[in-house]
Amino acid sequence: MRKIFAAAFVAGLLSSTAVQAQDQKTVSGIWTITKAEWTPADEKGFGDFVKAIGHSGCDNTIACLRNPANPYRGTDPKSLKFEGDCADFPYMLRAYYAWKNGLPFGFVNGVAGKGSDIRFYGGGNRPSSRRDLVDHGGGMNALQMLQDVHVDVSTATYRTNPAIDDGVLPDFYSPKIQPGTIHPGTAIYDTNGHVGIVYDVEPDGRIDYMDSHPDFSVTRSVYGAQFGQSPARLGGGLKNWRPMKLVGAHEVNGKLIGGHIELARNSEIPDFSMEQYTGNVAGQKGDGDGALFQYKGVPLGFYEYVRAAISGGSPTYNPVYELRFGIQTICNEMHDRVMAVDLAIKDRIDKKPEPAHLPDNVYTAGDPTWEAYASPSRDARLKAAFAQLYIDLEKEIFMYNQRDPRIVYDGVFLKQDLQRIYREQAAACTITYTNSRGQPVTLGFEDVAQRLFRLDFDPYHCVERRWGAIGTEAESCTDDATKTRWYKAEQRLRNSADRNYTSHMGFDVAQLEKVSTVAGADTPPTVDVKGLIDHIGERVAFAGMKPVGR
Repeated sequence: MRKIFAAAFVAGLLSSTAVQAQDQKTVSGIWTITKAEWTPADEKGFGDFVKAIGHSGCDNTIACLRNPANPYRGTDPKSLKFEGDCADFPYMLRAYYAWKNGLPFGFVNGVAGKGSDIRFYGGGNRPSSRRDLVDHGGGMNALQMLQDVHVDVSTATYRTNPAIDDGVLPDFYSPKIQPGTIHPGTAIYDTNGHVGIVYDVEPDGRIDYMDSHPDFSVTRSVYGAQFGQSPARLGGGLKNWRPMKLVGAHEVNGKLIGGHIELARNSEIPDFSMEQYTGNVAGQKGDGDGALFQYKGVPLGFYEYVRAAISGGSPTYNPVYELRFGIQTICNEMHDRVMAVDLAIKDRIDKKPEPAHLPDNVYTAGDPTWEAYASPSRDARLKAAFAQLYIDLEKEIFMYNQRDPRIVYDGVFLKQDLQRIYREQAAACTITYTNSRGQPVTLGFEDVAQRLFRLDFDPYHCVERRWGAIGTEAESCTDDATKTRWYKAEQRLRNSADRNYTSHMGFDVAQLEKVSTVAGADTPPTVDVKGLIDHIGERVAFAGMKPVGR
């Protein structure tokens, strides 16, 4: 995902008088460096800046930059445009803030990896080059720097092992999961090729993030299982900016000229930790979804652990609140999927013949067409969000029945309130696709929930199958008998809500039809949130389902 927008600030943090007093060269697009490094106050200021834009309600990158929450908007040259999608988002916000505050900045502008598209290389990438800002006199062109970020940064930039500590260093490091380390400005990388940026962390450990998209829209969601649990080599998960400083510069009229930028190594960062990849259970080091977590001796799933650790062991849950935001998060994922499927249909991939076999691994691929147009990881992201909402709500209902003090619901009839919220949020969530006859087909939240494990990730199939159509809705599909056979054979892969980056999947259709030879699941996990709510009072115990990502 590429390009992006700008930002905002907490109201009152920077007065309009102070903004107007900034160096007038800022208005003309000149970037000068006046501070050798980012202090804790600068980091807090950046976090407040991101937090304000997150709470501003802006819905596209340009509107976010022009929003009153951004006190710098009056000093922007008229030619400045922040148009971009997810990968550029954190970088552009960081660069913009650094420009307006005279701070040093640099970024990885080259990464090395294998495969036709290193954004999805299953072995991970290594940074190969950097672009660091150094003023050699006369200031620097801020607009050009922002454009360079726009061009050079992609999700491949994030796909690096956080353990790398030599050569060209990544721009981010992996923080220990504890109070204060995850904050506004923290990036979140999904190895499917998506990036968000944290704009708030609530007292109960909930992580609110925002992300931008190829159409420059900006959405907001809550961090959870939709991001998947990444192995270290792919670098997914929570990422903080690596400390940097300008060394060897000399001061001229309050501006720092020359010198070079140095980045802190992992060993020099107090809160660096590989914990989110390896787990925190002594003697049981894992990697990705094999990692185990516990908080104060109590075993927890990864996402529950994150929430407990960030809140200092005092997470609280309101089932009504959790349901509302859970459905909104899933709805965002549904809309993202529309764009992904539409791209394959627009480029007529569904009209091409089915290849003789699947890629060696459908999640890491290696085939350029598959990498660009297939949606197994995106679909797993959507399924994981549904599954996690079901698991979380089931547990919260159980806790409520047990009068657990962590449940803060203060209503009278939980079942009725949950049914009402489900109806309201589900009714507010619809997507529309165009079928093979050119006719619009609208699906609601409940439609997608019921067909979730029929959603087709294979880009060579008709759009109706991509959206899990059956019956009358599927009659417009033009797939031949061969593609129909492939669709049926791929069902076990569709049944999985987890992304498996290691299993061999390069099967032909006959091998897929042999259940014993293929990765996947015989049956999908239970995700019937509506049914769970409707049967409150008929269930006597928490089922203790295996959390997604464990």
